[in-house]
Amino acid sequence: MTLDESKDTDKLYTVENFQYIVNKDFMEKIKSIKVDFTPMGFKVSSGIDVGSGCSSCSTAGSCCS
Repeated sequence: MTLDESKDTDKLYTVENFQYIVNKDFMEKIKSIKVDFTPMGFKVSSGIDVGSGCSSCSTAGSCCS
């Protein structure tokens, strides 16, 4: 998840005054996305495994726990 500007290839979703931009092709594959805010930050989950986003971190800690 990152800050970005909407492009023609994206779909814009507004949920509770938050705007989410998702690539249309990606959304077709993933079908649904759930975004939660936890004490540790945002948690993004879906019906398919897209990885943890921590593959570059080789030790346990802030990005890999």
